[in-house]
Amino acid sequence: MSKRHDAIFDDVLRGMAEPVAPDRGAARFLKRQNALAESGQREEKVLRWVDPANCRMWSRHNRAYGLLNENNCCDLIDSLKAQGQQEFPAIVRRLSPGQDYEYEVICGARRHFAVSWLRANNYPQFFYLIEVRDLTDEEAFRLADIENRDRVDLSDYERACDYLQALDLYYGGKQKAMAARLEVSEAWLSRYLYLARLPQAVVDAWPQITELKELHARRLRPLLAQAEEQVLTAAAVIAAEQDCARRGQGAFLPAAKVLSRLRAAVVGPERAAGDYAGLTIQTREGRVRIEFPKDLSEGELRAALERFLDRQFPKG
Repeated sequence: MSKRHDAIFDDVLRGMAEPVAPDRGAARFLKRQNALAESGQREEKVLRWVDPANCRMWSRHNRAYGLLNENNCCDLIDSLKAQGQQEFPAIVRRLSPGQDYEYEVICGARRHFAVSWLRANNYPQFFYLIEVRDLTDEEAFRLADIENRDRVDLSDYERACDYLQALDLYYGGKQKAMAARLEVSEAWLSRYLYLARLPQAVVDAWPQITELKELHARRLRPLLAQAEEQVLTAAAVIAAEQDCARRGQGAFLPAAKVLSRLRAAVVGPERAAGDYAGLTIQTREGRVRIEFPKDLSEGELRAALERFLDRQFPKG
């Protein structure tokens, strides 16, 4: 993790914990010594083992909990079974008395799902390891963001939607203030906010929201600016096809082909094919830069590169 990320963690968490002996089912942890070196004091923290059924997700949690399943959490489930317990605590807040749940999960949705799945599938000995913290909503947002920013299993679109909601909730709509608080550039944040603002018809054209990337939004931006109506009409047709695939009627249209069809709706099929079906190629100062989505298949990438090479180096 970068020094910048460490700095944000120090600001939000005020130091993480180091283990000592457990006490009555809760693991006792000590705060990093250098945080309180001058005073010579040491602050104890208690990690608790709880039933995950006593915890709910924070309403502003940046992961779509409903998309978690045995398949996309199998690595964590297998790891927990191998270790015999959860090693790293989830960060939670205590809810006020009288509610249906005792705790609210700020960070640790996948761990919550994995432990819940194990308990429901013949591993009742597993419990959910939590650390209870007193956090404001803005602190909770920054903490969840920095924990998940480098994780590939959290999609660009989920992250972008989280940023867009937080912009008004915590920063008064001021993008500059939010970027400074998150310690990112305004340009970087602006790209994610644009992704979150894509028309719903365009979002629905993707096979899954987890496959919608910030790079896709960059490629869509000039198309929407040039001919939004044509893009939305084509997106609605594609969305209907994707919906059929979700109901088991046909195959999903991959993201690269979605982009090609949306571009074809604006510039025509021939020019869209000249875009090398998934590649973005820029020539500047004698250098060529090629970008393509990570989900572009090997066959599509090879075909696009061959078309590019044929144009660059015509035969005969």
